[in-house]
Amino acid sequence: MNLTDDDFTLFGLTPRFALDRQALDAQWRALQGEVHPDRFVGEGGAAQRIAMQWAVRVNEAYQRLKDPLKRGAYLCELRGAPIHAERNTAMPGPFLMQQMSWREALEEATDLKAVERLDDSVATHESALLAELGVLLDDRNDASAAAQQVRALMFTAKFRDDIRRRLEALDD
Repeated sequence: MNLTDDDFTLFGLTPRFALDRQALDAQWRALQGEVHPDRFVGEGGAAQRIAMQWAVRVNEAYQRLKDPLKRGAYLCELRGAPIHAERNTAMPGPFLMQQMSWREALEEATDLKAVERLDDSVATHESALLAELGVLLDDRNDASAAAQQVRALMFTAKFRDDIRRRLEALDD
């Protein structure tokens, strides 16, 4: 293992959006078993610090790979199309109209059922965006279009967080 390996290499996986979650989880457990600092107690402080670096690296890679949005963004970056979400917020007109429509629907929703229906609708849309992201990355190898899709998914994820907060407020 090499600390500078990309996450997929570290986990022995093909760099693809489609991922076998059980295989990822199993490999994470195996890697943690190899690098956990408790295994190096008798080898001194330096060995434990190195093991801690490895454990942190493995955990960071696992967190990135297990989350489809983070994995998509990471693949875009590996393929030369970084997301730059903080600088690149331009989105297509129809997507922005959809966002505005969702925001209005959330503002107008007066009861739990209405907010839950909106959440179901947005979740369905999010699933379709994720499926398209997989096609863009794995089938078409179009990292630029995939980066745009990741940015759309980031907007959608943020909106779903807003919906969750609204659901919690209505639940109280």
